[in-house]
Amino acid sequence: MSEVRVRNLSLAYGATKALDDVSLDFPDGQLFGLLGPSGSGKTTLLRCVAGFVFPDHGSVMIGGESVERVPVEKREIGMMFQSYALFPNMSVADNIGFGLKVRHLDKPEIARRVGESLELVHLEGLGDRRPHALSGGQRQRVALARAIVTRPRVLLLDEPLSALDKALRSEMQVELRRIQREVGITTIFVTHDQEEALTLSDQIGILRAGRLVRSGAPRNLYHVPQDRFTASFLGEANFFDGKPEQGGLRLASGALLPWPGQKVEGIATLAVRPEEMTISAAGPAHGNETCAISGELVRISFSGPTALCLVRGEGQQFSVLVKNSELTEIPVSGPVTVSWPAARSMQIRD
Repeated sequence: MSEVRVRNLSLAYGATKALDDVSLDFPDGQLFGLLGPSGSGKTTLLRCVAGFVFPDHGSVMIGGESVERVPVEKREIGMMFQSYALFPNMSVADNIGFGLKVRHLDKPEIARRVGESLELVHLEGLGDRRPHALSGGQRQRVALARAIVTRPRVLLLDEPLSALDKALRSEMQVELRRIQREVGITTIFVTHDQEEALTLSDQIGILRAGRLVRSGAPRNLYHVPQDRFTASFLGEANFFDGKPEQGGLRLASGALLPWPGQKVEGIATLAVRPEEMTISAAGPAHGNETCAISGELVRISFSGPTALCLVRGEGQQFSVLVKNSELTEIPVSGPVTVSWPAARSMQIRD
């Protein structure tokens, strides 16, 4: 069992709190993504689990055993760095087998494990090459093979795909997920890429200013974000503030949106994902099950298979994501109506 648990983890650098009372579980065998903006504490949390830094307060447990004062070399951790940190003067095979050599395994065992690792990452036949003779994606696989060849209890990945271009990154997301599934190792990876976190993770933890904002399954966090930061950071979201009243949420402009959630006192906020909205020249029928806002089309941003429409209406701007096949139905100028099912509005807090 290699479940990782951190409890009340705090670490400060001077007056700056890098981690502020963070508690989080990383389930055995799952791939857990740590997501957040720069300075949120995600890499610091990873380094605490690895043993590169020690927290001021709190505990780190691996497999039920406390390790926060155990040095990094004794934690049975596999680590893959953002830069890959391959030895340029060594062959691929020697890079992968370096950790085994340090552990004084005999040569036949090292050769066997290196061969298995090369096969796992689909680099058979490239063991004699030097890192400079490999592509970026191949170097990434070598670094991953080196991290798992020692059979660690936990695998830690720090921005593992950030050095790759978009096309190769998408390919390696699939490969990384495959390899993690085959090995079955508890994996924690740091990323600032929301799409990458949603694609790869079994669970996600979102950090902000050293504190854990929310954690859970990607689908649940995306569709039920609960707070404004999670809704806006994990994908795009439009926000509508107003006062709940009989029949819906009354915006400052006077428009009334059907209210899907629990009534609250004072000002409340609804969030709507851009892909849940539709845009048309003629207004749809209003009712308790449909939200509709009239406005003016400001701009259309083309992005391959989809386009993002910026609309100004009811005193604010918001975005609507449409398929390119739907663009011919959208007027290039003049009034438009944006609508969406009331059930797709998400009640959130600040």
